[in-house]
Amino acid sequence: MRSATFVPASLGHTTPLNGLRALWAVVRREWMIFIRYPSWVVSLFIWPIIFPMGYILTARALSGVDGSGLAQFKLNTGLTEYVGYMAVGTMIWMWQNVVLWNVGGALRNEQMRGTLESNWLSPTWRFAYLLGASVPQLVSMLSMLAVSGFEYAFIFGVKFNGSLWLTMLVVLAAIPSVYGLGFAFASLVITMKESNAFVFLVRGIVMVFCGVTYPLAIQPQWMQNVAEWLPQTYIIHAVRSAALSTEGFQGIAYDLQMLLIFGVFWLTLGMLVFAWMERRARQTGAIGQY
Repeated sequence: MRSATFVPASLGHTTPLNGLRALWAVVRREWMIFIRYPSWVVSLFIWPIIFPMGYILTARALSGVDGSGLAQFKLNTGLTEYVGYMAVGTMIWMWQNVVLWNVGGALRNEQMRGTLESNWLSPTWRFAYLLGASVPQLVSMLSMLAVSGFEYAFIFGVKFNGSLWLTMLVVLAAIPSVYGLGFAFASLVITMKESNAFVFLVRGIVMVFCGVTYPLAIQPQWMQNVAEWLPQTYIIHAVRSAALSTEGFQGIAYDLQMLLIFGVFWLTLGMLVFAWMERRARQTGAIGQY
């Protein structure tokens, strides 16, 4: 007589504990992939120097040998630290850009590896595949922001007159909106199959409207109106205020309020788009379509 095979009661059912196990497994996998290529770590030190350099040198040239052009800059921004002003803007832009590429393409990359379809059939929390890919990326980007601060201070001579704690508070408040957009983006990429054009579009909008390298005050009014609907506008302004000025909490209070609203909106939208993609995948077999 054949002995009965023991089958765990949790098999085939998604529980919170199983979801956390799946999330941890994805985090470990992505982290192992990241540290497997040491050259990726080198980029954390190189990109913060290379990327803003073109904007900084251009601004230095336009400000004049004696810095006479800085008067108008101070009038529009209230700051004289134009190097730090541009460095902060370009780093926030780079953060959103990297999230769109890495988190936005996470599901598509796994699909191209040939592992997404089999993992999708397992009885696990499917959002863990997307959320788990975001955790190592978030750690690397927070490390890059920290490294950037030291490099700007010692190499460019940027004077961070603001508060480190307020700057960290702004970065934490920015995470939901930055990654919520990435979640929605990743779900759409599974359907569209192509991410390049969408990444170029979104990062171009941020570069043009959000004042990455110039104050919003010099924009036409209609562009300023568009900027008010983009969370990156408030992230850039709040980090600049927290890190470079001495206004304190009052200088970032409104930005934090808007970031909380945008964070709830984009996280909710990201999860709704993911749920829509999941239903569509069951109906059309989109997960298995290369």
